[in-house]
Amino acid sequence: MLSKAKIKYIKSLHLKKNRVQDKLFIVEGAKTVLEFIKSEFAVQQLYGTELFWDQNEAFLVNSNVPFELATENELGQAGFLTSNNTVLALVYIPLNSVVHLPVNEWSIALDSINDPGNLGTIIRIADWYGIKHVVVSNNSVDAYNPKVVSASKGSLARVRVHYLELDNLLNEYQGVILGSGMEGEDIHTLKKIEGGVVLMGSESHGISSGLESLLTHKITIPKLGGAESLNVAVATAIICDNLIGRVESLK
Repeated sequence: MLSKAKIKYIKSLHLKKNRVQDKLFIVEGAKTVLEFIKSEFAVQQLYGTELFWDQNEAFLVNSNVPFELATENELGQAGFLTSNNTVLALVYIPLNSVVHLPVNEWSIALDSINDPGNLGTIIRIADWYGIKHVVVSNNSVDAYNPKVVSASKGSLARVRVHYLELDNLLNEYQGVILGSGMEGEDIHTLKKIEGGVVLMGSESHGISSGLESLLTHKITIPKLGGAESLNVAVATAIICDNLIGRVESLK
């Protein structure tokens, strides 16, 4: 069973400074934890109930990840999710590798995204549309924040998230760079493009002026009603569906 010291340590990983220091983050819930074990991420330790072990024993033994029994109450004390009553994993944060974004498939770049729910949802949207890379500005929320991990619903196990200075990356990029805003070409009438980067800014400030100058195309989602703005994750989904979902369905 989990000692008070272990519970305290796991809880310490709720804070970014401790995650950065130990290069570990928390994943909770049976389905999501199993997805991370199957992924390229390295899992350091599992803490789970006897029932979780019994239901997944063959897979867990084969995965060779250290497993320690814990009660539902202990998991609730240690973790972020009050609803987690099965398993919790400590997973290594991958190295922030150099990324060369392809020009013949879509990637997402995010400028100053501070809401963890939005980042987690955008990672999930990227996974839905088969987008492999999400590049995030260094001043955005941490992708390994428990709220982001939870909102991504396991998609973080499949989508690579990179933290970089976006101006350097986009300056060197040789493909199409689309930027969303109130002005630009209607996303519904945009001609077919095979790939590029979709740059999304924060809801409050939009895309920063320095990055806006690097856009090859400005696009917009037409406003038909009275809403002042769209949630950035919702806007990302609409754009991805028009760039990828609709185009692919017409092939």
